[in-house]
Amino acid sequence: MNWSSWSEFFSMGGYGVYVWGSYFVTFACVIGEVLLISRRKRTLIKSYGLIHDSDKETYSVQGEELNIEQKTSSEQEISDIKEISNKKEIKNETTS
Repeated sequence: MNWSSWSEFFSMGGYGVYVWGSYFVTFACVIGEVLLISRRKRTLIKSYGLIHDSDKETYSVQGEELNIEQKTSSEQEISDIKEISNKKEIKNETTS
């Protein structure tokens, strides 16, 4: 298409508002999506850092320290610690 002036180009035969409005909305959505993705990435990095730092905890069972990495279920870890504690109590009772 040939336009004889810039005003004809921007008016686009009377449809310029729709054409340029569509470009503006599309551009705003793309920029918004990029900003939201970068924000989500920073949030995930922060939360992963917090999770990763808290993965290792030290528990004390009858004077001995146990280093246990946290899994998805803390209840499973607690039951594992209780099981270890019970085994040690049974072992101590049989040796006494």
